[in-house]
Amino acid sequence: MALNEQTLQEQFSLKKVLLPMLLGLSIVGYMLYRNYEPAQLQILRQASPLWLGITLLVLFIRDFGYIYRIRSVTDKALSWRQSFSVIMLWEFASCALPSVVGGSTVAAFMLMKEKIPLGKSIAQVMVTAMLDNLYFVVTVPVVLLMVGSSALPANDVVGEAIRTGLATAFAVSYLLVTLYAFLMGYALLLNPRAVKRLLLRLSRLRWLKRWRLTLFNHANELLIASQHLRHKGAGYWWRASISTAFVWTARYAIIGCLIAAFTQLALQEHILLFSRNLIYKIVLMMSITPGAAGVAEIAFPAFFGMFLGSFTTIVVLLYRLLTYYLYLLMGALVFPRWASRVFSKIGRRADQAAVPAE
Repeated sequence: MALNEQTLQEQFSLKKVLLPMLLGLSIVGYMLYRNYEPAQLQILRQASPLWLGITLLVLFIRDFGYIYRIRSVTDKALSWRQSFSVIMLWEFASCALPSVVGGSTVAAFMLMKEKIPLGKSIAQVMVTAMLDNLYFVVTVPVVLLMVGSSALPANDVVGEAIRTGLATAFAVSYLLVTLYAFLMGYALLLNPRAVKRLLLRLSRLRWLKRWRLTLFNHANELLIASQHLRHKGAGYWWRASISTAFVWTARYAIIGCLIAAFTQLALQEHILLFSRNLIYKIVLMMSITPGAAGVAEIAFPAFFGMFLGSFTTIVVLLYRLLTYYLYLLMGALVFPRWASRVFSKIGRRADQAAVPAE
């Protein structure tokens, strides 16, 4: 996707904010209409201030981890303020675009506009993508060993056929993520040319014809990124890995913290919620709606309703307010100032270049 000021304006337009918000909120509104009971207000008033505070703290840890990581992987080329702007806009892009698309293309473009060369921008976005995938690859076996098949919703909630489908989709997704993560690691750190040749050969297959240009571009990007990453020291990878672990642990734990504000949970139940969130996120990744709007609200009760009963709908709304609608709002607020700063610099440089020397 070719990006410039006009296309970014379209991505961060009011329409991009309102459509997914209206879709998600309309479904929550319908769920409230069907399931609302007066006793739910009393439960809301009795929410644990401690766990609500922990939920906000976990949310802060997640965002600060993202900001620290992007500043770290760019070798501090970004200031704290620039890192904050990039992460908020990256989160907005992830919320406003379908989950299957994500915000990585927008992220690389934003880094380039922050005066980071295109090759380095691609490399830095690829590093974060590789580490995100590796976290998933490492965490899933550990968590599933603790909870087993309980990570999937029960048969009486979703039906045996849907439960089997979820298990299959999760297994296939895990294998694909594992393959992709190790292929990226091999390409970025060991042998990018071999992976480039592999992708180019794949692009010649008839059934991959429609993705030929994408595979070609990705092969070139891997080669460029590898040149920038090959000589990074252990400290670079250590900081990026630790911050990734903090970010994703917080991201998967936030549901458990929020639910704990309204009901008593044992440690094992927190682990169960964490494991279910792993599978829940796979479901959201397959959504074609912006930020999985609508799908997230509908699927939430199947995964987490057993802990909340009729109060589930209100927790869905709170969860999406904190993890989705908040970033739509932040992106809409941050983008005008960021665009004014980065594009006005470009305009000033162009004007200066056009002035003839005396």
